[in-house]
Amino acid sequence: METVKKTSKGVLWTSYILQGIVIIMLLMGAVNNVLETETAVKGAVEMGYPSEYVMYLGIILLVSTVLYAMPKTMFIGGLLVTAWLGGAVATHIIHKDHMNLTIFPVIFGILVWASVLLRSKKLRALL
Repeated sequence: METVKKTSKGVLWTSYILQGIVIIMLLMGAVNNVLETETAVKGAVEMGYPSEYVMYLGIILLVSTVLYAMPKTMFIGGLLVTAWLGGAVATHIIHKDHMNLTIFPVIFGILVWASVLLRSKKLRALL
């Protein structure tokens, strides 16, 4: 008879905390973009994005974050959020921004996949 090994409560709560940190930060950015706040529009234009696309960028980020927040779609949401963060890294590199700005999306990408890895037994089995 096969025994099913449960994920420990400590590992589960660690994944929730990591995921929560990422979700809060991404939602703040998404809401700013959807509401087209002055800061969001100014920042996007400075990075070379047209101001009329700020809301659409916010919607993409919002949908990706919501998918990442839901357990059944966490993996696909993680992929979409990672793609978003990769675009942020590329934008910072193109604009020759300071390394501090460039490293934050990388750190958030690591947190995204750390939370997914801690929660997914199938993914951990691949390691």
